Amino acid sequence: MLKNPLALFALAVLPLTGCDTAPPPGIAPVQGFQLERYQGRWYEIARLDHRFERGLQAVSADYSRNADGSVRVVNRGYDAAAASWRQAVGKAWFNGPADIASLKVSFFGPFYGGYHVAALDPDYRWAVVVGPDKDYLWLLSRDKQAAPAAKPALLAVAAGLGVPADKLIWVRQDRGDN
Repeated sequence: MLKNPLALFALAVLPLTGCDTAPPPGIAPVQGFQLERYQGRWYEIARLDHRFERGLQAVSADYSRNADGSVRVVNRGYDAAAASWRQAVGKAWFNGPADIASLKVSFFGPFYGGYHVAALDPDYRWAVVVGPDKDYLWLLSRDKQAAPAAKPALLAVAAGLGVPADKLIWVRQDRGDN
Protein backbone atom coordinates (compact mmCIF):
# COMPACT_ATOMS: atom_id res chain seq x y z
CA MET A 1 0.00 0.00 0.00
CA LEU A 2 1.29 3.47 -0.89
CA LYS A 3 1.74 5.78 2.05
CA ASN A 4 3.31 8.73 0.26
CA PRO A 5 0.58 11.41 0.01
CA LEU A 6 2.02 12.70 -3.27
CA ALA A 7 1.93 9.23 -4.81
CA LEU A 8 -1.64 8.76 -3.60
CA PHE A 9 -2.67 12.10 -5.13
CA ALA A 10 -0.96 11.20 -8.38
CA LEU A 11 -2.80 7.87 -8.52
CA ALA A 12 -6.07 9.63 -7.78
CA VAL A 13 -5.55 11.94 -10.77
CA LEU A 14 -5.24 8.92 -13.09
CA PRO A 15 -8.83 9.25 -14.40
CA LEU A 16 -7.82 12.55 -16.01
CA THR A 17 -4.98 10.87 -17.80
CA GLY A 18 -6.98 8.57 -20.05
CA CYS A 19 -6.50 8.82 -23.76
CA ASP A 20 -9.50 11.01 -24.59
CA THR A 21 -8.02 14.37 -25.51
CA ALA A 22 -10.67 15.80 -27.85
CA PRO A 23 -13.16 18.34 -26.53
CA PRO A 24 -16.46 16.85 -25.39
CA PRO A 25 -19.34 17.08 -27.89
CA GLY A 26 -20.79 20.59 -27.92
CA ILE A 27 -17.67 22.20 -26.42
CA ALA A 28 -15.84 24.72 -28.58
CA PRO A 29 -12.49 25.64 -26.99
CA VAL A 30 -11.60 29.33 -26.88
CA GLN A 31 -9.98 30.60 -30.06
CA GLY A 32 -7.45 33.42 -30.02
CA PHE A 33 -5.97 31.85 -26.87
CA GLN A 34 -2.68 33.33 -25.62
CA LEU A 35 -0.70 31.01 -23.37
CA GLU A 36 1.53 33.89 -22.27
CA ARG A 37 -1.51 35.58 -20.70
CA TYR A 38 -2.90 32.32 -19.26
CA GLN A 39 0.35 31.36 -17.53
CA GLY A 40 0.69 31.81 -13.79
CA ARG A 41 -1.57 30.95 -10.88
CA TRP A 42 -5.28 30.24 -11.08
CA TYR A 43 -7.50 29.53 -8.07
CA GLU A 44 -10.23 26.96 -8.23
CA ILE A 45 -13.48 28.72 -7.37
CA ALA A 46 -15.82 25.78 -7.99
CA ARG A 47 -15.71 22.29 -9.48
CA LEU A 48 -17.74 19.19 -10.06
CA ASP A 49 -16.96 16.58 -7.43
CA HIS A 50 -14.38 13.88 -8.12
CA ARG A 51 -12.59 11.54 -5.78
CA PHE A 52 -9.14 12.89 -6.67
CA GLU A 53 -10.08 16.33 -5.30
CA ARG A 54 -12.61 15.29 -2.67
CA GLY A 55 -12.03 17.18 0.56
CA LEU A 56 -9.42 19.52 -0.92
CA GLN A 57 -9.59 23.22 -0.26
CA ALA A 58 -7.32 26.11 -1.29
CA VAL A 59 -6.87 24.43 -4.68
CA SER A 60 -4.72 26.19 -7.24
CA ALA A 61 -3.13 25.45 -10.59
CA ASP A 62 0.06 26.99 -11.92
CA TYR A 63 0.89 26.98 -15.63
CA SER A 64 4.23 27.80 -17.24
CA ARG A 65 5.95 27.11 -20.55
CA ASN A 66 8.62 24.40 -20.62
CA ALA A 67 11.72 24.72 -22.81
CA ASP A 68 10.39 21.93 -25.08
CA GLY A 69 7.22 23.95 -25.85
CA SER A 70 4.96 21.97 -23.54
CA VAL A 71 3.11 23.48 -20.59
CA ARG A 72 4.07 22.64 -17.01
CA VAL A 73 1.01 22.08 -14.83
CA VAL A 74 1.23 22.12 -11.03
CA ASN A 75 -2.02 21.33 -9.21
CA ARG A 76 -2.03 21.85 -5.46
CA GLY A 77 -4.66 21.57 -2.73
CA TYR A 78 -4.91 21.36 1.01
CA ASP A 79 -6.31 18.16 2.51
CA ALA A 80 -7.82 19.30 5.81
CA ALA A 81 -8.45 15.72 7.02
CA ALA A 82 -4.75 14.87 6.63
CA ALA A 83 -3.61 18.39 7.57
CA SER A 84 -1.25 18.44 4.59
CA TRP A 85 -0.82 19.76 1.08
CA ARG A 86 -1.17 17.47 -1.95
CA GLN A 87 0.44 18.30 -5.25
CA ALA A 88 0.63 16.77 -8.72
CA VAL A 89 2.90 17.94 -11.54
CA GLY A 90 2.01 17.28 -15.14
CA LYS A 91 2.82 18.26 -18.69
CA ALA A 92 0.39 19.49 -21.34
CA TRP A 93 0.58 19.87 -25.11
CA PHE A 94 -1.76 21.69 -27.45
CA ASN A 95 -4.02 19.36 -29.44
CA GLY A 96 -3.59 21.60 -32.48
CA PRO A 97 -2.73 25.25 -33.05
CA ALA A 98 -1.54 27.06 -29.91
CA ASP A 99 -4.21 29.74 -30.31
CA ILE A 100 -7.00 27.19 -29.65
CA ALA A 101 -7.38 26.41 -25.93
CA SER A 102 -7.54 22.64 -26.31
CA LEU A 103 -4.74 20.70 -24.66
CA LYS A 104 -3.90 17.20 -23.59
CA VAL A 105 -2.41 16.86 -20.13
CA SER A 106 -0.54 13.99 -18.54
CA PHE A 107 0.45 13.29 -14.99
CA PHE A 108 1.66 9.78 -15.94
CA GLY A 109 3.83 9.32 -19.00
CA PRO A 110 1.95 8.34 -22.13
CA PHE A 111 -1.58 8.68 -20.72
CA TYR A 112 -3.31 11.95 -21.58
CA GLY A 113 -6.66 13.54 -20.82
CA GLY A 114 -8.34 16.57 -22.34
CA TYR A 115 -8.08 20.09 -20.89
CA HIS A 116 -10.29 22.56 -22.74
CA VAL A 117 -10.89 26.20 -21.89
CA ALA A 118 -14.55 26.61 -22.83
CA ALA A 119 -14.83 30.26 -21.77
CA LEU A 120 -12.30 32.91 -20.86
CA ASP A 121 -12.65 36.45 -19.60
CA PRO A 122 -11.16 38.91 -22.16
CA ASP A 123 -8.78 40.12 -19.44
CA TYR A 124 -7.86 36.55 -18.41
CA ARG A 125 -9.37 37.05 -14.92
CA TRP A 126 -11.61 33.93 -14.97
CA ALA A 127 -11.92 30.74 -17.00
CA VAL A 128 -14.25 27.78 -17.39
CA VAL A 129 -12.41 24.52 -18.06
CA VAL A 130 -13.80 21.13 -19.03
CA GLY A 131 -11.94 17.85 -19.09
CA PRO A 132 -12.33 14.87 -21.39
CA ASP A 133 -16.10 14.99 -20.84
CA LYS A 134 -18.65 17.26 -19.17
CA ASP A 135 -18.29 15.40 -15.87
CA TYR A 136 -15.09 17.38 -15.31
CA LEU A 137 -15.63 21.11 -14.90
CA TRP A 138 -13.66 23.79 -13.09
CA LEU A 139 -14.42 27.47 -12.58
CA LEU A 140 -11.11 29.31 -12.17
CA SER A 141 -10.16 32.82 -11.15
CA ARG A 142 -6.94 34.78 -10.88
CA ASP A 143 -8.09 35.87 -7.44
CA LYS A 144 -8.92 33.63 -4.47
CA GLN A 145 -12.46 34.98 -4.63
CA ALA A 146 -13.99 35.67 -8.00
CA ALA A 147 -15.08 39.25 -8.56
CA PRO A 148 -18.80 39.70 -7.82
CA ALA A 149 -19.57 40.25 -11.51
CA ALA A 150 -17.61 37.12 -12.50
CA LYS A 151 -19.69 34.62 -10.53
CA PRO A 152 -22.89 35.10 -12.59
CA ALA A 153 -20.84 34.90 -15.81
CA LEU A 154 -19.17 31.68 -14.65
CA LEU A 155 -22.52 30.16 -13.66
CA ALA A 156 -24.09 31.19 -16.96
CA VAL A 157 -21.33 29.45 -18.90
CA ALA A 158 -21.67 26.33 -16.73
CA ALA A 159 -25.45 26.32 -17.29
CA GLY A 160 -24.89 26.76 -21.03
CA LEU A 161 -22.72 23.66 -20.95
CA GLY A 162 -25.55 21.77 -19.28
CA VAL A 163 -23.91 21.60 -15.85
CA PRO A 164 -26.38 22.10 -13.00
CA ALA A 165 -25.15 24.78 -10.60
CA ASP A 166 -26.43 22.78 -7.62
CA LYS A 167 -23.79 20.11 -8.33
CA LEU A 168 -20.87 22.54 -8.15
CA ILE A 169 -18.66 22.44 -5.08
CA TRP A 170 -17.55 25.92 -4.03
CA VAL A 171 -13.93 25.74 -2.96
CA ARG A 172 -12.75 27.38 0.23
CA GLN A 173 -9.85 29.71 -0.47
CA ASP A 174 -9.38 31.15 3.02
CA ARG A 175 -5.89 29.82 3.78
CA GLY A 176 -3.11 32.36 3.98
CA ASP A 177 -0.38 29.95 2.83
CA ASN A 178 -1.46 29.44 -0.76
